[in-house]
Amino acid sequence: MTPIYYIEDDETIAQLVKEYLVQRGYGVSIFPTISRAKEALTTKLPALLLIDWNMPDGNGSVFCQWIRSRWRELPVIFLTVRSDAKDIVSGFQNGADDYVVKPFALEVLHSRIQALLRRTRGITGKYLSCGDIVLNQEKRQVYDKEEEVPLSPLEYQLLLVLLQNKGQTVTRQSLLERLWDSHGSFVNDNTLTVTMKRLREKLHQPHCLKTVRSVGYRMEEKVTQL
Repeated sequence: MTPIYYIEDDETIAQLVKEYLVQRGYGVSIFPTISRAKEALTTKLPALLLIDWNMPDGNGSVFCQWIRSRWRELPVIFLTVRSDAKDIVSGFQNGADDYVVKPFALEVLHSRIQALLRRTRGITGKYLSCGDIVLNQEKRQVYDKEEEVPLSPLEYQLLLVLLQNKGQTVTRQSLLERLWDSHGSFVNDNTLTVTMKRLREKLHQPHCLKTVRSVGYRMEEKVTQL
């Protein structure tokens, strides 16, 4: 099933939309607050986001700017009442791909989702992230917040392995083996230590990159208290 995150605080509307989309092959996860949606996004990306413009803990425009600073091509559709539509239409400065005005026909929403997914198919699978760090596997680019960070091939590969195993401790021995295999040259223990030091410095000492003493390293999201 195609995963969709639906950020909506009106439970009745949320359930109605979810039931309709589930019948058409989508897996819909509902989030009643922006803070919960942010927590979910840092763990796993959906194929598309449906965002209600006005939420209890924030505005859709600010939330979309946060999304774009991390995942520039993640498909986003705003759901908004007519009085707010003018703000959204004005140049799409908030970064949304499309919008639907409430009240809307479910068939119309479905057609907009289909059209957007056809244009953006396969985009979300190329991103890996943790905290403010985002890695684009297709373009081999790394961002810290909105700033692109130039990494050496070894630094990039080290970060890639850690992000691919986010939430798990990767041993130093495992890293040495993987870095050696990927570059076809010998990487010793001291090289790993120096590479990790440089990586931390370039990423401004990120809190999500943990050292597990005498074992290895782990990328770990900060737990949000809701």
